[in-house]
Amino acid sequence: QAPAFGEDDYRVCLSNNIIGKGEDLPCPVDANGRYTDQVPEYVGRAVKEADNDICQALKAKGRLVMKEVYFHSYPFCWRSDTPLIYKAVPSWFVSVEKVKPQLLNNNTQTYWVPSFVQEKRFHNWLADAKDWAISRNRFWGTPIPLWISDDLEEMIAIGSVDELYQLSGVKVTDLHKEYVDNITIPSKQGKGLLRRVDEVFDCWFESGSMPYAQLHYPFENQDRFNNGYPADFIAEGLDQTRGWFYTLMVISTCLFNKPAFKNLIVNGLVLAADGKKMSKRLKNYPDPKLILKNCGADALRLYLINSPVVRAEVLKFQEEGVSDIIRGVLIPWYNVFRFNFQSIDRYENELKTKFIYNPTLYLEKLTNDSDIWIIGASKSLVKFVHEEMTAYRLYTVVPKLLSFIEELSNWYVRLNRDRMKGLYNNDEALISLNVLTNVLITMTLIMSPFTPFFSEYLYQHLRRLFTNTSNDAIDSFGKSDSIHYLMLPSTPLDNEINTVAVKRFQILQEVVTIVRIARERRRIRNNLPLKNIIIVSSNPVDIEALNYLRSYVLLEVNSWDMTLSIEFDKMCVLKVQPNFKDLGKRLGKDMKNVAKAINDLTHNQIV
Repeated sequence: QAPAFGEDDYRVCLSNNIIGKGEDLPCPVDANGRYTDQVPEYVGRAVKEADNDICQALKAKGRLVMKEVYFHSYPFCWRSDTPLIYKAVPSWFVSVEKVKPQLLNNNTQTYWVPSFVQEKRFHNWLADAKDWAISRNRFWGTPIPLWISDDLEEMIAIGSVDELYQLSGVKVTDLHKEYVDNITIPSKQGKGLLRRVDEVFDCWFESGSMPYAQLHYPFENQDRFNNGYPADFIAEGLDQTRGWFYTLMVISTCLFNKPAFKNLIVNGLVLAADGKKMSKRLKNYPDPKLILKNCGADALRLYLINSPVVRAEVLKFQEEGVSDIIRGVLIPWYNVFRFNFQSIDRYENELKTKFIYNPTLYLEKLTNDSDIWIIGASKSLVKFVHEEMTAYRLYTVVPKLLSFIEELSNWYVRLNRDRMKGLYNNDEALISLNVLTNVLITMTLIMSPFTPFFSEYLYQHLRRLFTNTSNDAIDSFGKSDSIHYLMLPSTPLDNEINTVAVKRFQILQEVVTIVRIARERRRIRNNLPLKNIIIVSSNPVDIEALNYLRSYVLLEVNSWDMTLSIEFDKMCVLKVQPNFKDLGKRLGKDMKNVAKAINDLTHNQIV
């Protein structure tokens, strides 16, 4: 075993009492990777250069068990491209093992997205935590403020510049290594002069000290620190499980016995489209500047927060995915916005009067079912975004946005296009335009954190509808110079959302989709009217909704009549077919009996 040159070797020797913790290790290699005079035959030679000679010497003495070539990954110096070695060096440690129970307890007081990183990966790392080596043998870095005697018996840890001045008589303004290394402190135990240790801090110690260092705590801003600690929210990559997340937790536990943060989002790694790490040398990724120029920052942002990367999973970056966000989200959203203003212009030009957005007058007593539905759906969107953001689930927002834009563009606008154009009457046009404007305002506000640039563009146009804002608050919609000066819409109460109307139109959309699929399977064109459609459901709520929206259903599916039935048992037969491939792996020999039991299930049992 070589305990100074391998983690497993060290662990095995320590567990078998061959070496003791904190004792000197046999290490016949100097700082330059060359053998010392402890190995006279190879003194001064680089360890890798002497490999073959050592093997020959072992063979000559009859001690060589086996020699073979083994291909594996190996670390190389990025400057000189020469092989590196794993070598134990004297270090300063933080006694993490002494506070392990506190670390595990503090981990349970935090909220992570996704939770499995906290409960498994990070928990396991803390449970097996070793003492933390915080020193590095480098020039650039923060000097470790330890002054010690030559015999290592007397040690002083300096806590401030003032304390250093009081003990040494030297006033310093620059704490870099070259300015403090020559400062000495007289010994209080008659041991001569105490000198600073040579090492500097591991940069991760500094990263973990960020909550305190950024405010110069405890020397300044104590109230500000106390009011803002622990941090409400942080985010970093999965690789920081053993890095920043860990050092934050260790230092905060040692200092205050509580975590440094309350909520945490762990993001995964963004790889190239081929699944490899993005590399400047390989140039296997698209130019970010071109993506921003061609697609915009909002599309890129939506693409990323709708990807596995915000769930601590790997994302193979596809430029086409960013383009899909433009086609699926931003363009349909913009088209609705443009149609709304085109309809407003038509209203103003034909009636020679100014369009007035007045939600109090036009939206409190709606009678049109589609108006009631879309207002309820927009409030549901606001509630959903608030709930998901409270839970730090970024990845659920874009799918909900896509669904809402589909409802707004392909359902509400399509169903009310003639109303907005004034083909019914101008009163109906005014109501529907107020409804659509209200929905666009709500949508622009709630989505402003996710699409800040596009939302700002829409806001600057929508605010023109607010002509009399002289008496409004400076942070009100229309009066504010930017949408980002406004508060998000508050979470609507349950009784403010017409859930019945929202559910009815959801059922309507499902039925229309099913009928259209049935047409495609039977190759019946949508423009050919059906004499009758029979809709069967075991849920009375579905039947009530379809009966209430009968005119919408018949119009959308192009049918003369519709028959609704709740006799699901008589008109439908349900069968369950086992998945032999997946179940077989788990059940083995029992698969045959389980498959028979599944096939024997009756309709009522399945329901």
